[in-house]
Amino acid sequence: MELNVFQKLTEQIIQECYFMTDSQQEEKVIQLIDLHHFIESYNQSLKVIDYIHHPINIIEENGVKKGILFYDMKHSHALDIYESELFRNHHQIQELWFVFVEEESVSQVEKYINFIQMNAINTFYDRIFMFNFFQSTINAIK
Repeated sequence: MELNVFQKLTEQIIQECYFMTDSQQEEKVIQLIDLHHFIESYNQSLKVIDYIHHPINIIEENGVKKGILFYDMKHSHALDIYESELFRNHHQIQELWFVFVEEESVSQVEKYINFIQMNAINTFYDRIFMFNFFQSTINAIK
């Protein structure tokens, strides 16, 4: 992402999320960075519809409205699967994607598989990915 685009989007977050704490605004900026880097690595033709108002980003791919939730097991809060399902219904999302964001050079696939099973991720999400942020690689789990 170009610096001027990043600055413009960050300013938008600050203006539209004025009610958030600095920490929450920082999380929103990280969500934005994850989203744009994911798009650059996955498919640059994805169209961003909304990322400001919820942890789930709304995108469009070939006319299909999709939601993407980025999840970093080291930094993320508790996962509310039912909230994701309500979000899907409320925004007429046709597919929900769950994306683990990795920052280490060695993937811990078993840890992700256990997390998926314990939290029934595969029941509520249509696609599940492992996204290594620094290596710009995306591996589909589901």
